[in-house]
Amino acid sequence: MPILDDRSFEFFSHSPEQTRRVGIRLGSYLKPGDVICLEGNLGAGKTTFVQGISQGWGSLDPATSPTYVIVNEYHHPELGILFHMDAYRLAECSDAEMLDIDSMLNRGVLVVEWAERIKAVLPEENLWVKMKWTNAEQRYMHFIGSGTRHETLNTQLKQSIFGGD
Repeated sequence: MPILDDRSFEFFSHSPEQTRRVGIRLGSYLKPGDVICLEGNLGAGKTTFVQGISQGWGSLDPATSPTYVIVNEYHHPELGILFHMDAYRLAECSDAEMLDIDSMLNRGVLVVEWAERIKAVLPEENLWVKMKWTNAEQRYMHFIGSGTRHETLNTQLKQSIFGGD
């Protein structure tokens, strides 16, 4: 079990719908330049979580797994594009570098599934979400904010889920 500090918190989701709702809350706080890194094995709920993020961010585009196309784009009429990257099929970090992550961040938000595979080329300032399958209905989520903006984002999400200060 990780030692928690003021930059992180844990959450247990008890259904895909609850995972999606947490994503909706997070998505409502996102701004262009934000980076959300998702780590977790198959079945951990990453794509379900991204579906909520996209909805909360305000995109009407349906969020689907970009496993084969690597990056999906979900549009927002005012905030630009939410880039949904799946790093599972990237052989190495140099493959991700060719995708021009900086350009994506200048044009919108980046959410990366399997982020641990390309960690070396991702911005150090991010909101990292470790997800684990615990049973058929339950998922464990550990949120860690790095950098002022993403620590604030993490605090906003924590307060919206649990209330209080």
